[in-house]
Amino acid sequence: MTTACVRSRSPSLVSLGVATLVRDSATAIGVIPALLFLVPILLGVITDPTWRQHIEQFAPSSAGLAIQATIGLDALPLSPWAGLGVLAAWAGAALVAGGGALVLRDA
Repeated sequence: MTTACVRSRSPSLVSLGVATLVRDSATAIGVIPALLFLVPILLGVITDPTWRQHIEQFAPSSAGLAIQATIGLDALPLSPWAGLGVLAAWAGAALVAGGGALVLRDA
């Protein structure tokens, strides 16, 4: 229950930050699914395993899936706690960027 709550709230906070940053609902609706779903699809194109692993470690979708994992943790690009940190970093960065843009634009 707790991991599902965290995993559902972090993309919501990223969405809020991106929507505040771009100030256009249609753009925000396009950016968030691209960030969450297009990155894992594009990882299939990357052939270098080192680059693929680095991108998987910082992708929000991989981090969210790592939070929910209970078995086979060695095969994951992140541990569950590291996944939580990555999701929190994405949410924090989006909120800070959105808040900064709001202050600079609408002050």
